[in-house]
Amino acid sequence: MTHYQVVAQNKRRSSIIIALFITFVVGASYVMAEGLGYGLSMVGWALIVSGLISFFSYWWSDKIILGISGAREAKREEFFNFYTVTENITMSQRLPMPKLYVIDDTAMNAFATGRDPEHAVVCATTGLLSRLNRAEVEGVVAHELSHVKNYDIRLMSIVTILVGLVALLSDWFLRMSWGGGRKKNNDKNSGQIQIIMFMAGLILALLSPLIAQLIQLAISRRREFLADASGIAMTKNPEGLIKALEKISKDKEPLEAANKATAHLYISNPLKNTHGGVGMFAKMFMTHPPVGERISALKQL
Repeated sequence: MTHYQVVAQNKRRSSIIIALFITFVVGASYVMAEGLGYGLSMVGWALIVSGLISFFSYWWSDKIILGISGAREAKREEFFNFYTVTENITMSQRLPMPKLYVIDDTAMNAFATGRDPEHAVVCATTGLLSRLNRAEVEGVVAHELSHVKNYDIRLMSIVTILVGLVALLSDWFLRMSWGGGRKKNNDKNSGQIQIIMFMAGLILALLSPLIAQLIQLAISRRREFLADASGIAMTKNPEGLIKALEKISKDKEPLEAANKATAHLYISNPLKNTHGGVGMFAKMFMTHPPVGERISALKQL
């Protein structure tokens, strides 16, 4: 399969997943609102309030993530390979030069964030920059710039917001249902329907955060394959990224600055919480595809 076929296939799958995700959010909101007897009016207000909160989180997502990660700006003189490799790739791809940051940590990892190519950030750990040669750094940077060029940074910000929205709506439903917030209905048939909707809403409120998280992880894993393929198309050197991934996979040190909220951003799972073989069920909860699968896919291109 060629790079272009891989890119097209991944974009199609991601678009389908996003469409299903939005449908799920709206459907779950409707069932929860009906279960409480408030109808569409509550859905609208819940989505508006959650949307405003989410918008501000999205707009300043890069600053929030950099602050959480304890990152500092990367200077050209101190990180010459990192800086010049990024310059070369952005010029060849006609991309805006992103802001470059580093995390002072011996673990090997990197990520990209921001809301679009004009407001993008690429961040790498000092451990990664010190232990990879220039060709391998180029492979990692190209992977992260692929996330920028393919608007993965925006996609994952939106998906993260949708996950947060589901969690907020579920929490509101559970609080209102436990607090006796459900409207009463004297009509027998309507009352029975409302009870059914209430039970369905309760089940959705309990399961929705988990379902939303699984969808987020599925999209994250799919975008990693796309970024790998797009990255080698930028450098024309698959070996650089393959060697980098092999070295990163051998690094067993977790990244202290990472957490479950930011783990999906990195080129490799920074929490290092997977060991040995990975079954299908366990794979559903992984932030990234297994490195072996990524390397195998790259070798086939």
